[in-house]
Amino acid sequence: MALPAPLHGVIPPVCTPLDPHGEVDTASLTRLVNHLIDGGVHGLFALGSTGEVAYLTDTQRATALEAVIKAADRRVPVLAGAIDTTTARVLDHARTAADLGADALVATAPFYTRTHPREIAGHFRHLRAAVPLPLFAYDIPMAVHSKLPPSLVRELAEDGTLAGLKDSSGDEAALRRLLVLLGGRTARRNGPAPDFSILTGSELTVDTALLAGADGVVPGLGNVDPAGYVRLYTAARAGNWEQAAVEQERLVTLFSMVDVAPEPDMGRSSSALGSFKAALHLLGIIDRGTTAFPQLPLSKQSVTEIGRLLTAAGLLPTQGGEESTRASAMLSSRTGDSC
Repeated sequence: MALPAPLHGVIPPVCTPLDPHGEVDTASLTRLVNHLIDGGVHGLFALGSTGEVAYLTDTQRATALEAVIKAADRRVPVLAGAIDTTTARVLDHARTAADLGADALVATAPFYTRTHPREIAGHFRHLRAAVPLPLFAYDIPMAVHSKLPPSLVRELAEDGTLAGLKDSSGDEAALRRLLVLLGGRTARRNGPAPDFSILTGSELTVDTALLAGADGVVPGLGNVDPAGYVRLYTAARAGNWEQAAVEQERLVTLFSMVDVAPEPDMGRSSSALGSFKAALHLLGIIDRGTTAFPQLPLSKQSVTEIGRLLTAAGLLPTQGGEESTRASAMLSSRTGDSC
């Protein structure tokens, strides 16, 4: 389906549920896609960091993407991550995504090898020329070890190479500079790249990014509470910044689930991705909270704390009476698979 220009709204990076053998659980993935679309999201980003793309084989990537596209059934656009180290490898993923029916591609700069901005520009231009789908740059220096300069992003936006940017750099100053380079909050549509989409990946500062002129958000936590991010986005777009802040602050508290696992015990990715999957499991959306090996599983104590956070956020039944009994039963019956 055709993408809106610019792409806007809430576009969650879809988790990839796994079965006990580490294979893609397509039935759970289908339920997750329906959960997200029922929550009002504006698009889906398959095979991103939250989707554990780095851990998946090429066959597993194709299986997951095909399941997302089939479940979405053209209700919302599907962006496909084509994440790999070098241009030739990214092209293989991009062509597979196009063959499967993805609506757009998302790619990082090359990584593992050291690259120059001119080489990064050539990488994106080659991808765009080779595969006729809109291309989004994924700025994630924590994983790629290079930051996309705002001037380079503007250049690639102006010449039509890039349809948008997913900014997961955590560099709010650089994001603001890019927004200003493209016309600022009030003049983007009259700026040098009026159809270019800027999506923040910082789920804790969505309201401030939208106020500065960003077009939307790609929130990992949006897997758990898509409707919350949609309410935030809708309030911001209506200029109701007070209501947007209320929703943002509720989501900030819920986001603390990513740190429930003690830092000495496991990596932060294991903790964060495990927490999203454990939450989805507790909510009855996916069958288990398994993460890809060698990520470590959450403890039962950590999963119990996630259940408490879900209850506090209004996503699980509140404590008391029959609702408390149902919530406790759900937690006790599911934590074994989540751990």
